Amino acid sequence: MAQHNELGKKGEQLALDFLLENNYKIIERNYRFDKAEVDIIAQKGSILAIVEVKTRSSLDFGSPQDFVKPKQIKNLVKAVDEYITENNLDMEVRFDIIAIVKNGKEYEIEHLENAFYHF
Repeated sequence: MAQHNELGKKGEQLALDFLLENNYKIIERNYRFDKAEVDIIAQKGSILAIVEVKTRSSLDFGSPQDFVKPKQIKNLVKAVDEYITENNLDMEVRFDIIAIVKNGKEYEIEHLENAFYHF
């Protein structure tokens, strides 16, 4: 497996562990619809948190969250709309980013709640 794929998988596992430690219930992982993949769908209380995980090996090219582009957001919103319809859900939806940066052997995790809004 390519090194960047391994880093991405490690980041998703760290994000999952982080959410569980912070009392989120994991509903889905890697939910796919059309051209989008939702990394994590989690629930905390009455909120459905749609979590995009971005992991980087350094900050040389910018923060991880800077790599969530408008087209990706559009595809995520479309996928989440389908998920909510498919599962007949009626709850508040929040889009989060968990940004992870590898710093030597350690990982820095930043949870950005309401990172972007859907229209």
